[in-house]
Amino acid sequence: MDNRFASRKGIIVVGAVIGVLAALLQYLGNPANMGICVACMERDIAGAIGLHRVDVVQYIRPEIIGFVLGSFIAALLAGEHKPRGGSAPMIRFFLGVFAMIGALVFLGCPWRAILRLAGGDGNAIAGILGLAAGIFVGVQFLKRGYNLGRAYPQKSYSGWLFPAVMLSLFLLLVFQVSFSPGGPIFFSEKGPGSQHAPIWISLAAGLLVGILAQRSRFCTMGAIRDVILIRDFHLISGVAALLAFAFAGNLILGQFKPGFEGQPIAHTDYVWNFLGMALSGLAFVLAGGCPGRQLFLSGEGDMDAGIFALGMIVGAGISHNFAMASSAKGTGAFGPAAVVIGFLFCLIVGFTQRDKIKF
Repeated sequence: MDNRFASRKGIIVVGAVIGVLAALLQYLGNPANMGICVACMERDIAGAIGLHRVDVVQYIRPEIIGFVLGSFIAALLAGEHKPRGGSAPMIRFFLGVFAMIGALVFLGCPWRAILRLAGGDGNAIAGILGLAAGIFVGVQFLKRGYNLGRAYPQKSYSGWLFPAVMLSLFLLLVFQVSFSPGGPIFFSEKGPGSQHAPIWISLAAGLLVGILAQRSRFCTMGAIRDVILIRDFHLISGVAALLAFAFAGNLILGQFKPGFEGQPIAHTDYVWNFLGMALSGLAFVLAGGCPGRQLFLSGEGDMDAGIFALGMIVGAGISHNFAMASSAKGTGAFGPAAVVIGFLFCLIVGFTQRDKIKF
């Protein structure tokens, strides 16, 4: 199957489409500067199924479901659906947990960091610099032989499990299922969780992004990693297109509001904005992809990527249950300590999971 999206022009088109969709989803009801945010949306899903009880961030986000199902469909049609797994799943799970903890200290994933900047939020600069710093540290481990071992082929049905979970979540969303008085499933009546574009539009946008990203191998972490590691600017051109087209979309739709103070779902603690995303960036490198890429890989049948994604969802519950997540008022009480612990975990993984001994 011809894959035009793997070309330089193709990756730019994919980035442009994601940028435009993010601006449109915000315009149609998603939270400000959060048209698409994998971390925030997985956090909302965690709340909806009761992994945390913060009532303002509980909603089953169709975009996440669409990412997985779109990638699943594209991989099947292209003959690239190859169930595989067994590459240090426990380590990958906890990398997902700490990646989410870092993201919720910053309040966003790499995509949202870019979209926050495209919406005028100057606090995103610290987050993007932190992301690059974390990826830089991770690249040093890659240069010295870091790897989590090979994944092994699995039975065909195994690759259908994660898409089936996503489909089940969508049915729970559509039919508003309640398993006991007062939930779950929980749905926010106020705050960011209550703000969302129409379900079918969100799902369609997610499906489109999932299809395009699977074909193009779009990955923000991979883009920065490739620039640092091999001076390859292929993927970063797609990220640049995302920023440019989201910025243009926000200007056209009247959503560009420059500044540092009073930005939506953001805080101005530059140190922890930087360090939160640095932790996430390091965890993404050690796991082999940003949170969006992990969802797309899970759609292709990569169960290790699915484990990482589940780790992020569980990490969202941990972050909110144990006062680690930030808010507009600043960092959570235990967020900084959790970031330090996350760095220690990632450094131990980086040093111990190497083929070469000399550093």
